Amino acid sequence: MSQPALLLLQQELRKCFQSVQVNKEVWRSALVECSPLISSLGNLAEQLRALKSVDLASTPLCHFPDLQPRLQHKLAQAVDTVLGKLSEKIETLQGVRDSTSKQVFAVFQLYEQNADSLDLHTCVARSATSPSIADMLEWLQDAECYYRVQYIQRKNLLWTLKPDDLTLMEAAPKRWASLDSPDKEERISDALFQVSFFMESE
Repeated sequence: MSQPALLLLQQELRKCFQSVQVNKEVWRSALVECSPLISSLGNLAEQLRALKSVDLASTPLCHFPDLQPRLQHKLAQAVDTVLGKLSEKIETLQGVRDSTSKQVFAVFQLYEQNADSLDLHTCVARSATSPSIADMLEWLQDAECYYRVQYIQRKNLLWTLKPDDLTLMEAAPKRWASLDSPDKEERISDALFQVSFFMESE
C-alpha cells in the first residue's frame, strides 16, 4: 500500500476506535439505566396479577366499590410510563449501533478500495505501539457485530412486552439479563486497551 493510503487508513482506524470507546460508555450507561426499569416492570406485573386475583368486594375495602378498577388503571399507567422510558433507552442503543456500523463500514470501504496495493506484510505487521491492520479490522468487526445483535435482541424483547401479558412482563427481568454477554464486552475492552497507544500515536 502506498504510504499516503496507509496513513489515511490508520487515521480512519484511530477515528473508528475513538468512536467505539465513546459508544462503549454510552451503551454501558444505557444498560445500567435499563436495569431498574426492567425490574420495575416485573414488579408492576406482579402487582397487577395480585390485584386481579383478589376480590376486594369480600374485604373491608368493599366500601370503596371503584377502588379495584382505579388501582388497575393506575398500575397500567405506570406500566406504560416504564415501557416509554425503556423505548427511549432502546433508541440510545440504536444510536450506538448505527454510529458503530457507520464508522466500521467506512474503515472497511477504505481498506477494500486500497486492497490491491496492500501487501500481506503490511497487513499483519505489528509494532510496539500498533497492532496489525488485520487484528484491528477483526476487532472492529467483532464490536460492530456485538452491538448490532444486542440491539436487535433487546429491541425484540421490548416489543414482546404488552401491558395485558403479565406472564411476559414478569419474566422480562430474567430474559433481559440472559442477553448479557460479558465475554464479548470484555473483548471490546481488551481491543481498546491494545489500541490505546495506537490511538495516541497520531
